[in-house]
Amino acid sequence: MADEPNAMQEALEEAQKAAAAEEAAGAEAPAVDAATADDAVAAAEPAVDDNAPKLDEHGRSYATGKRKDAVARVWIKPGSGKITVNGRDVEIYFARPVLRMMIGQPFAVAERVDQYDVLATVTGGGLSGQAGAVRHGISKALTLYEPGLRPVLKSGGFLTRDSRVVERKKYGRRKARRSFQFSKR
Repeated sequence: MADEPNAMQEALEEAQKAAAAEEAAGAEAPAVDAATADDAVAAAEPAVDDNAPKLDEHGRSYATGKRKDAVARVWIKPGSGKITVNGRDVEIYFARPVLRMMIGQPFAVAERVDQYDVLATVTGGGLSGQAGAVRHGISKALTLYEPGLRPVLKSGGFLTRDSRVVERKKYGRRKARRSFQFSKR
């Protein structure tokens, strides 16, 4: 990051020197304008590949998933399909089969069942919201690890954050919308 301004400065100086050399040679050199400087800077910057997986130093892909009040931090890496949530096995943490099925949906849609190990830490909300947050995090991490899976997961609706949250309680009300009982007399 610190070298980027230096690289841009050097590219601009090289463009100016080339223009000065052409002028000294007798050729009419065009003035160095902003577009020429931008081209020189763009040539100096390395190209970023959008289809390259985004991995950390341990070879894992990380993403954050959210659902209701639950927030899940999810890391995936190639493995045998072991899923660990908050240091416990998924069968222990999510005892209901429906919740485990929910977590496995992104792998089933992407046809990657038992190919990735998942490590997740989840906080907030209830078990259902936490399962949804882990599913969202797994989907996002899969797209970072294998960008080619994005269209499949996007069409299945796994990358969209379900924004439905509990409405807050308002002042002067018993709940979010429920009023206190009205007494005529």
